[in-house]
Amino acid sequence: MSLFQINTNVEALKAYNALAKVNAQAAKAQLRLASQKRINSVADDTSGYRVGKELEAKVSVMKAAQGNIGAAKDLLATAESALSNINDLLIQVKAKVADANDPSKNLTAIANDVVALGNEISSIFTNTKFNDTALLSGTGYSSSFTFQTGVSESTTVNFGTLNTIDLSTITGATSSSVSTLNVDTIISTIQDALGSIGNYTQRFDVKNDYLTAAISNATASVSRLFDADVALEQLNATKAQIGSQVATAMLAQLNSQPQNILALFR
Repeated sequence: MSLFQINTNVEALKAYNALAKVNAQAAKAQLRLASQKRINSVADDTSGYRVGKELEAKVSVMKAAQGNIGAAKDLLATAESALSNINDLLIQVKAKVADANDPSKNLTAIANDVVALGNEISSIFTNTKFNDTALLSGTGYSSSFTFQTGVSESTTVNFGTLNTIDLSTITGATSSSVSTLNVDTIISTIQDALGSIGNYTQRFDVKNDYLTAAISNATASVSRLFDADVALEQLNATKAQIGSQVATAMLAQLNSQPQNILALFR
């Protein structure tokens, strides 16, 4: 173009546009350094932003599911402790029945002991609760509990219908009935429930390990999408700052070129 054109300095406008562009690049790099994030708005990476936010949502759900697994294991531990105590008491009842088959023993005293053990077993059945929910029997009893244990997966815990166990033969034992008392069926039911609790606990341990690994992998993916490469952004910022200084100098020179035409008027 002619250097003697003063109405429109096209080259200076081009230099101005270049300066604006390099300043925008510097600002983007500096923002990434300040925030430590590669994506600070959807416009930075539309698809990456969407994928990253979906992964963040899954991580939040998986962390909540891990909390649910912890609650489920606490519930199982509560039930296990109660059932273990009941199992021990039933074994004591069985031993008392064996004593009752010894003619030299006092059957009335043995029957009283059995009734006392039966009342304690009944109390444990009625009063074993988790978060005000009866686990074994009593008011508010529930035979199954459903926990969300994954992003879209749920696990139902059911270690047996225990509120139907009849303890009347134990709590109503007398000197004439104690020697024929049979608690093997009740013991078998309790041990089956304990076995189920052990199996559920193992399953929850596996699910928890899986979630731990999944959360770690998803978090790493989110980091790759959102976190800034600080070393690279520092290079970009430095490059853009130098470019800005050069572009500013060139804009100043190109902006002053039309002044050369004043030499024609001397």
